[in-house]
Amino acid sequence: MNSDVQIAGDPLAVPHLMPPPAAHPATVAEFAGLARSLAADTGSWAPLVRYDAASRWYHRLRTGPGYEVWLLSWVPGQGSGLHDHGRSSGVLTVLRGELTERSGGARRALGAGAQRVFAPGYVHEVVNDSLEPAVSLHVYFPGLTEMPMHRPHAHCGTLARPTAGGVAGVVTR
Repeated sequence: MNSDVQIAGDPLAVPHLMPPPAAHPATVAEFAGLARSLAADTGSWAPLVRYDAASRWYHRLRTGPGYEVWLLSWVPGQGSGLHDHGRSSGVLTVLRGELTERSGGARRALGAGAQRVFAPGYVHEVVNDSLEPAVSLHVYFPGLTEMPMHRPHAHCGTLARPTAGGVAGVVTR
């Protein structure tokens, strides 16, 4: 076969000229590191932030094999409600402002730079109790497919979680 196109050099040698493929996180520490590196890259997320007085604003920032990264904003008084993340683990990183995490009777103030790592089934609520807007970054692995809401049982110190049949199952704090 005769062709006017010729390749100079060894075509199999080209990959060395390309940047190596990005390594994907596989451990909790690597996912926390991914969140820290994204947090430090303000130029990649700050122009995207929006504030919505009616509801929390969110934007999927990135996806990778088996994970996704979400950017959320919180105006004063906004909260997530008491919930878990189904089968997903996660890393929450506060980028701006301050958020309060409530879980099992404990309250944690989370300022800019604070991180929380949680396992599947971890029940918590995140609220902006401050007078200033806040922004947070959330990494979920596997990607978030459900966010079951919970309601507190005032009489026994447990949480009720709706089940598939609509009947509440009890989860201890």
